[in-house]
Amino acid sequence: MKVSIITATYNSESTIIDTIQSLQSQTYIDIEYIIVDGLSTDSTIKLIKEHSTRVSTFIIEKDKGIYDALNKGLAVATGDIVGFLHSDDLFASKNSVSNLVSAFEMNSDAIYADLEYVQKSDTNKVVRLWRSGRFNLSKINNGWMPPHPTFYMKTSLYKKHGGFNLNYKIAADYDSLLRYLWVNKIQVSYLPEVLIKMRVGGASNRSLKNIYQKSLEDIKALKSNNVPVFKAFIIKNLSKIPQFIFK
Repeated sequence: MKVSIITATYNSESTIIDTIQSLQSQTYIDIEYIIVDGLSTDSTIKLIKEHSTRVSTFIIEKDKGIYDALNKGLAVATGDIVGFLHSDDLFASKNSVSNLVSAFEMNSDAIYADLEYVQKSDTNKVVRLWRSGRFNLSKINNGWMPPHPTFYMKTSLYKKHGGFNLNYKIAADYDSLLRYLWVNKIQVSYLPEVLIKMRVGGASNRSLKNIYQKSLEDIKALKSNNVPVFKAFIIKNLSKIPQFIFK
């Protein structure tokens, strides 16, 4: 399988080299690496050009935010499956993509895995562990979703069901997962390992204002995808608490 991996960047100079090196360390060979930069004003573009040896496509142009950038990546992706490696994220091991492809060979339409939230300054220090667990459609009624950075799906299904809705500024990933899993009921499987390390401090929880906006957008996504709102929204947020307690 050819794997398309998309990274959206904007003023990512402090983390992009780690992300690139994580991609370049992968033992899996057939990777199409797509980077979409929204006209960074720092040294991001320069660092990408100097340090990346596995970039297949590098788009540099103004965009309307991260989801617009990711949609641009989806539009040019030619792999059999596609996923996203954000500009401050890392693969958990050099075999992450290889293990992902092996899971796809079990005839799934999509795969998701576990996610570690790590400290910004030390990616070996885990702050929160998101153990996803096996998929069951009824879990979505309880606010369950797979961690989006670990979610890889057949490219043909992105073409069929669409990418990210730009009416969402923070929760377009949640909306898309509800559309794929709940509305269109794609066949999805769980890979029980940590696939991605994600630095803490993302857009959704960067400030109280962002948390409030994320909550409003989560409710909007639930309504637009015909998921019962109250139960799903409450349990979705409460379910995060155990993720801070791990061995």
